[in-house]
Amino acid sequence: MPTAVLPLGVVRPDLPAVAEPDASASGLEDGHGRTARDLRVSLTDRCNLRCSYCMPAEGLPWLPGRTILTDDEVGVLVRVAVEQLGVRKLRFTGGEPLLRPGLARIIAAAASLRTDEGRVPELSLTTNGVGLDRRIESLAAAGLQRVNISLDSLDRERYAALARRDRLDDVLRGLAAADAAGLRPVKVNTVVMRGVNEGDVVPLLDFCVRRGYQLRFIEQMPLGPKHGWDRSQMVPAAEILALLGTAFALAPAPGRGSAPAEEWLVAASGDRPAGRVGVIASVTAPFCAACDRTRLTADGQVRNCLFAHSETDLRTPLRDGASDEDLAALWRGAHRAKAAGHGIGSEGFHQPERGMSSIGG
Repeated sequence: MPTAVLPLGVVRPDLPAVAEPDASASGLEDGHGRTARDLRVSLTDRCNLRCSYCMPAEGLPWLPGRTILTDDEVGVLVRVAVEQLGVRKLRFTGGEPLLRPGLARIIAAAASLRTDEGRVPELSLTTNGVGLDRRIESLAAAGLQRVNISLDSLDRERYAALARRDRLDDVLRGLAAADAAGLRPVKVNTVVMRGVNEGDVVPLLDFCVRRGYQLRFIEQMPLGPKHGWDRSQMVPAAEILALLGTAFALAPAPGRGSAPAEEWLVAASGDRPAGRVGVIASVTAPFCAACDRTRLTADGQVRNCLFAHSETDLRTPLRDGASDEDLAALWRGAHRAKAAGHGIGSEGFHQPERGMSSIGG
């Protein structure tokens, strides 16, 4: 049956509102015993910041507009992922997804789906927060449940130097707006770089704990401008935790599962409440063995790993009238070839041709 690209939010008449699991069809299993339940959907490669670890100051050549999936095409592929392949979590990314005019419609369409467990998929957004305060109500009304907001410094000059834009106040307004809209826990992402923002590690955690935000420190990965990553400039997880230990009492949090962040409980102290903090050690302590993610780029390519060197095109067969089942079969085949690990630090490792803004965070 050809795939129908229906207006977003319209349920296909040939399917029940809650699809029954198909025991004859497999999900996204790879050759190493892992099953993908988490889909990262990039909606654009464009961004209104120029963060130094992500892209050069002059920006990058954007993907041609005709190659970008339409809102309805995104809806079809998300539907295939959820109804055919067992995906239960959807995170919309970029570039900067707030630059996508149809973002609320895409979220609403995803919220109309049901997983193999009969539930609404978990719906989250990774954003730099610029302009979030103006759109948060419509996004929450569409079904968005949670946000991850990038914030690499609380120092105005340092933030502007890192992002190459003076937008710290916009980001702080976005954080407050997400919290006021009830999209909790509000999560904050911070990339730590040696000689740049190590001094922000303690102030950022204090800021987040006092507001009930959950902070995630991230080791810098080789996904930015070509040849711009130097491992010696990366601040490893152990060093981040040592810095935190100078000001906070931390205890390991149980139950990590397939989450990329190793979490720690932050003890209350004085007028500061208790909280949680995570460290994503993609380089020094990779969690590939528990990875449950698959990725869809803004131009309709499936990537089975952030660091993959191959992609599978779903845009062309979708536009040629492929059925949901055909698209699902292509996706399964792409995912079965997922490598055991990303190989950072190994002799044969080299950075993917696409950067983070083009792949999707």
